[in-house]
Amino acid sequence: MPNQQKAPRYALISGAEIGEGTRVFDQVNLFKCKIGKNCKIDSYVYIEEGVVIGDNCKVRPFVFIPTGVTIEDNVFIGPNVTFTNDKYPRAQGEWKRLPTTVKKGASIGANSVIVPGVTIGEEAMVGAGSVVTKDVPSRAVVAGNPSRIIGRIGIEGK
Repeated sequence: MPNQQKAPRYALISGAEIGEGTRVFDQVNLFKCKIGKNCKIDSYVYIEEGVVIGDNCKVRPFVFIPTGVTIEDNVFIGPNVTFTNDKYPRAQGEWKRLPTTVKKGASIGANSVIVPGVTIGEEAMVGAGSVVTKDVPSRAVVAGNPSRIIGRIGIEGK
């Protein structure tokens, strides 16, 4: 059976649009989102309604992506990355969702937290364990809590 993937076990896929060649693994929840072509969505990933993920992306295990997040083409999301979509969430009452964008070619390291309302620029790199609280410029390397620019892609051998 070339080019066929077995159905993921114990997954909930409801109203999701999934591009050709995209592989979705076990224990994944996808709700009314759009995932591009040739992506890899690993186990234990949760993607909410309205999320858009471009082509050729890799989303590693235990990632949470809520409503309001847009991920462009060729993006790597490391294991245990958490995106948030409201700076002041409450169990009850009104929410104020803020959009978050990850531009093409960016990479986000394991265990990072991305607060709402930020843009991670093209080909930027977020170091593992970072907390991104403000926009990351294109081709910047950031790390820490809160994350700070520690380098640039293509400069000083990085």
